Amino acid sequence: MKNIVKEVFSTLLYILVVLAATWLVITFVGQRTQVNGSSMEPTLSHNDNLIVDKISYRFSDPQRFDIIVFPFQYEEDTYYIKRIIGMPGETVYIDEAGTIYIDGEVLQESYGREVMVAAGRAAEPITLGEDEYFVLGDNRNNSSDSRDPSVGNIHRRDIIGKAWIRIWPLGKFGVLRHQ
Repeated sequence: MKNIVKEVFSTLLYILVVLAATWLVITFVGQRTQVNGSSMEPTLSHNDNLIVDKISYRFSDPQRFDIIVFPFQYEEDTYYIKRIIGMPGETVYIDEAGTIYIDGEVLQESYGREVMVAAGRAAEPITLGEDEYFVLGDNRNNSSDSRDPSVGNIHRRDIIGKAWIRIWPLGKFGVLRHQ
């Protein structure tokens, strides 16, 4: 009887340690997320499964063109994945031709899938705060992003992490290129 109690206790302790380790990894290191929609095409596609790196930004700041995950403020358990375009303290402006300006200079980037039709909030210059980022989807004409008042500027504290590895579909498995 003593051996059975010892074995049950040992098994319960093992399960508790595994659950605690899993919780620590999901909370502080990384988590799986699934892309829903086409706002990041062609970089990320609908139903792609990713691992989000939650630890890097504890030691360094997000960089321009990083693909980040953050919560949508108006819907619980809804997360957006977008690319950082504007950095803290910068002024972002998008003209009627769809050209992005950062502090009055044309942004040199090749992530946008096509010419932007709507500048949204960025039709007027937007100056970012010390902890704010301006994000866009790569599929600019099919993306709810910082141009939309419901998304707006993203605060540093709201960034969950950086998209790190695509784990599904297996044919596209690999580390994501940000820069």
